[in-house]
Amino acid sequence: MARLPRVAPVGVPQHIIQRGNNRHTCFVSEEDFIAYLGWLKEYSQKYEVEVHAWVLMSNHVHLLFIPKVENGISQMMQAIGRQYVRYFNFTYKRTGTLWEGRYKSCLVDAERHLLELSRYMELNPVRANMVGDPASYVWSSYQINALGKVSSLCSRMIYM
Repeated sequence: MARLPRVAPVGVPQHIIQRGNNRHTCFVSEEDFIAYLGWLKEYSQKYEVEVHAWVLMSNHVHLLFIPKVENGISQMMQAIGRQYVRYFNFTYKRTGTLWEGRYKSCLVDAERHLLELSRYMELNPVRANMVGDPASYVWSSYQINALGKVSSLCSRMIYM
C-alpha cells in the first residue's frame, strides 16, 4: 500500500518524533549528538525550516519546526536521516536501519499548544530521570528557550 502524503502546510508548527528501531540507542557518545545537531542546523537552513525546540534523547528525538517552504521538513528529515544513519553505521560498524520507520509528525495549534509542547519536549530528560534540572541537559533547546542562551540553530519562539 502506498504511503499517504504528509500534511505539512507552510508556516504551521509541526512536532516531529523519531524513535530508534525497537527503541534501541541512536546516540551513544557526545560526538553522535554533535553530529546530529550539526546536520540539523545545516539542513534546516538549506531547506528553510525554522527550528524552535528540540531534545535528543538516547533512543529518540523530539523536534518542533515551522516550515517556510513546501516540503521543507520532509526534505530536511530525509537529508539528516541519510547523513546520520551512514555516520552511525560506519562509526559503530553496523548495518541496517537505525530509525523505527518514518518519523511521526503532527500539526501544532500554535495559539493553544506551542508553549506547552515546547515545555513537554524540553522536560523529557527530567521525566526520564536523566537529570534533575533541565538546564543541565545540554542536548535540548531548554537553555535557549528558557534561559536565553544564544543559538544559531534555534529560532526564537514567538508565543501566540
